[in-house]
Amino acid sequence: MRQQVRHGRTTDRGQFLIGWMRQGLFASVGVYGIMTLGGSSRRVPTSQFLLGLLVVLVGLILLLDTTGVAPTQSLLQFAPSLFVLVGIWALVGSRFRNLVGPVVLIGVAVAWQLVALDVVSVDRMVDFWPLLVIVLGLSIVLGQYRSSAAEVEGAHTSTFAAFGGVEKRNTSQQFRGADLTAMFGGAELDLRDATVGERPARINAVALFGGVDIIVPREWNVQLDVLPILAGAADDRARTDDIRDEVDLVVTGFAAFGGIAVSD
Repeated sequence: MRQQVRHGRTTDRGQFLIGWMRQGLFASVGVYGIMTLGGSSRRVPTSQFLLGLLVVLVGLILLLDTTGVAPTQSLLQFAPSLFVLVGIWALVGSRFRNLVGPVVLIGVAVAWQLVALDVVSVDRMVDFWPLLVIVLGLSIVLGQYRSSAAEVEGAHTSTFAAFGGVEKRNTSQQFRGADLTAMFGGAELDLRDATVGERPARINAVALFGGVDIIVPREWNVQLDVLPILAGAADDRARTDDIRDEVDLVVTGFAAFGGIAVSD
């Protein structure tokens, strides 16, 4: 009898926490949408925001399972599908200019999902590993015909690179900031033709097993406030006396097993 009561209390508590998590996530998205309505260039959530939201969601599901509050093993089986969504978002965000990296991410996530659902065995999936070699070769071939950096004019820029490279050149005369994320790839933002509208502009950069390169005019005063974890963050520009006293750009974020660099 006590075990049934205890089990009932645990189930009720788990249902309450799951409902609270759901409302909290919806509220976070709603607050983010309200905060971004003021600028037309940030009405949609950035890829960096969505990736962080997915990581938080997976962490909460794992916490519910490890603490015994609620059984979430059935939900964890569909975790690979979240990476499929990240790959699709990367394709759409790059306007299909970056194909190889997101396609590899989607393919690996789909294979992982099929194995998690026991649709196919691991041994069967291992037989298809040469496909990765083929994709690597295609990426090298396509790299020879890569077009120039994509030109954007918005005051805010969002870039997400996964298993590939993304290059953008911002020419806005009212540049406010950017969100740059690189996972097992590289993201480059060229600001040499941009002008800061209201100083300082702010860039939030995240590099996970990848690199973020920010190209700015030599006279810009850039302040780096990046947390490197077994990684590097540096302003690689040559020293000059032409740098303004007022800060033009503040770069924040963190890098893990990668690097964030400012160059000219």
